[in-house]
Amino acid sequence: MRKIILAAAIATSALTLAACSETASEADTMADAMAADADAMADEATMMGEDAMEATEATADEVNEAAEKAAADAEKMMAGE
Repeated sequence: MRKIILAAAIATSALTLAACSETASEADTMADAMAADADAMADEATMMGEDAMEATEATADEVNEAAEKAAADAEKMMAGE
């Protein structure tokens, strides 16, 4: 009877240990997937930031050109008066 109880206790411990190690493996896999997702999001955010900066620079260039043209037109109008 003692041997049966001891065998059952050992089997229970082995099953618990196996379940814990499987859970740890799943947690490790999940952590790796989450880290990969975070890296992908960081890369995407960086690209979006670069795109926004390029668009801002292009807009600033266009505004600058328009201001220079307006100043030139104003000078012509003032010279004609």
